[in-house]
Amino acid sequence: MRMVVGVMVLGQLLTRILLAAHAGDRLAAARRILRDVPLIDGHNDLPWNIRKFLKNQLREFRFDDLRDTQPWARSAWSHTDLRRLKEGMVAAQELLGLLEELYQGLMGFPGKAPQRTLNSPLMEPLHLLMSLKGYKCPVKRRIERAHKEGRLASLIGVEGGHAVGASLAVLRMLYELGARYLTLTHTCNTPWAECSTVDEPGQVARIGGLSNFGKSIILEMNRLGMMVDLSHVSVPTMLVAMRTSKAPVIFSHSSAHALCNSSRNVPDHALRRLAQINGIVMVSFYPHFISCGEKSTLEDVAAHIDHVRKIAGIDHVGIGAGYDGINLTPTGLEDVSKYPELFAELLARGWSEKDIQKLAGLNLIRVFKAVEEVRDKMAAEGIEPIEEEIPHEDIIGRDYCRYNVKRLMAP
Repeated sequence: MRMVVGVMVLGQLLTRILLAAHAGDRLAAARRILRDVPLIDGHNDLPWNIRKFLKNQLREFRFDDLRDTQPWARSAWSHTDLRRLKEGMVAAQELLGLLEELYQGLMGFPGKAPQRTLNSPLMEPLHLLMSLKGYKCPVKRRIERAHKEGRLASLIGVEGGHAVGASLAVLRMLYELGARYLTLTHTCNTPWAECSTVDEPGQVARIGGLSNFGKSIILEMNRLGMMVDLSHVSVPTMLVAMRTSKAPVIFSHSSAHALCNSSRNVPDHALRRLAQINGIVMVSFYPHFISCGEKSTLEDVAAHIDHVRKIAGIDHVGIGAGYDGINLTPTGLEDVSKYPELFAELLARGWSEKDIQKLAGLNLIRVFKAVEEVRDKMAAEGIEPIEEEIPHEDIIGRDYCRYNVKRLMAP
């Protein structure tokens, strides 16, 4: 009897050793893949923390390793620094020159959001970079060149259409300063687009997604070569935007509604429509969007990625973790150093190396390229800037929510 028990224990031990060996092999394979193709995270809120902790005073800021630097080390919101980005083998991060609706003015227009966004830690100095060699070359080429040279490409998005107010001129200026995507709303409506909270019980839609001026915003983004980001928008806004845009659209940090029925997630019928227009959903890591609760795991995130792949296809899924903008992270994905572990898990689920390459960055690069091809086609057709102004009735008499700025600006 003792011999039988001993054999069973030995068998269990060998099984654990073999599983550990296989896990190590998969992690090594994931790291090899990320040496070959760029890993791009579509959404990182580091600039928000720079404003919150440093008030944009960057002269003495040392970004190498923040794990022992206060107040970063004690903050549940801090997940990003250069050392951990290197450990996570990140090639490019879409950093948010964001101010969202916090600084939206009365009635949402004209407000202070445009000036606050231009004064973000990323936007203000960008005009100094415009003359650098290569800055005007296609985004695809810049990312690939940075990855080949072992450098981190820092891309810029603007989270919240409140940042442009209702001015197409401000939209054009943000593009000139380097912004390559605009999230149409944040957690409140703009005068021209409705956010995801409209889909929640008891809420009432006023414009059914996008107004005519909102459609003009999208068409001007197409002309500029700026990606349309549909994270945070209502389902009607998603559908109208996908019908309106001439270029593929993105969800920079959203997950699958079928697995977690948060209004911030994408329902299956919208995923199918997204595939038809060649767009991409970059899956968020925030537990409330993954498990609809405060706790989730790396495996839960992988399940959302699997679901988007199943419904939309392998060409339409990416990574948009939301680090530095969330105060809860999944177990196993605590910060930006953990991406290889996620890819190792997907390899264990039967993903091919080619599939991992697409998820890691090639899908988003394809979308970048397609958006810039639409821009070039519109330029060749002689399409000029849109000069439309928002109708007066779209502003007057409408209320837009505002937050307690002091509470959200606290460390």
